[in-house]
Amino acid sequence: MVDPKPLVSTAGYGEAADVLVEQYESVTFGDVHRDVLHLFPSRPGTILDIGAGSGRDAAALAGQGHVVVAAEPTDELRRLGQRIHADRDIEWVDDSLPEMRVLRGRGARFDLILLTAVWMHLDAQQRSLAMGAVAQMLLPQGRVVLSLRHGPVPAGRRMFDVSADETVELARGQGLHVVHLSERADPHGRQGVHWSYVGLERDTAVD
Repeated sequence: MVDPKPLVSTAGYGEAADVLVEQYESVTFGDVHRDVLHLFPSRPGTILDIGAGSGRDAAALAGQGHVVVAAEPTDELRRLGQRIHADRDIEWVDDSLPEMRVLRGRGARFDLILLTAVWMHLDAQQRSLAMGAVAQMLLPQGRVVLSLRHGPVPAGRRMFDVSADETVELARGQGLHVVHLSERADPHGRQGVHWSYVGLERDTAVD
C-alpha cells in the first residue's frame, strides 16, 4: 500500500477559511500579543506579517501607522482578509515560507517580522531554510515576534512539536539573539493547547 501524499504546510486552511476567519477575528490583536507588545516598534515602521490569515494583526498594526505587508499563501484566507480589512492600508502578497521568494526577490526588509501560529507548520529542513530567509529580510536591529502552538493537532492539518529552545538556536545561527521567551494558555480556551512566544533581534554586527 502506497503511503498517502504528505500534507503541505497550509493543509486544511483553504477549506475551512470562513470558520477560521471568524475564529481569528473573535480575539483582538492586543489579547493575542499581550506578552510581546513591548517588542513592537514604538514609532511607525515597516512590518511583515507572515501567514497573515484574516489580516487581524496586519489591520491593527496598519491602524497604528505602520507600513504593513501581509503575506498569506492561502487564496481563500487572503481574499477574505482583503475584504474584511479593506479600510486599512495593507499590501497583501501571495508569498510563503520557507523561501519567501516574492519579497526576498524584491529585496524587501523590515523593522519587524511577525509569525503568529506559523512556524510549527514547517518541518525541520524548512525551519532551517526559513530562519535564513527571515533573517535576510530584517533591517539592522530588526525584530522577529514568533508564536508556537503546542498541543493536539487538528484533523487535516500538518503541525510539528517545535520547541522554543530549538527556535532560539536556529536564530542564533543566523545572527539573531533572543530578547523574549514566555508561555501562555490558549487565548481561544482550547483544551490542551498552549503557546510559546519568542522575541528575536538582529545583532547589530550583522549586515
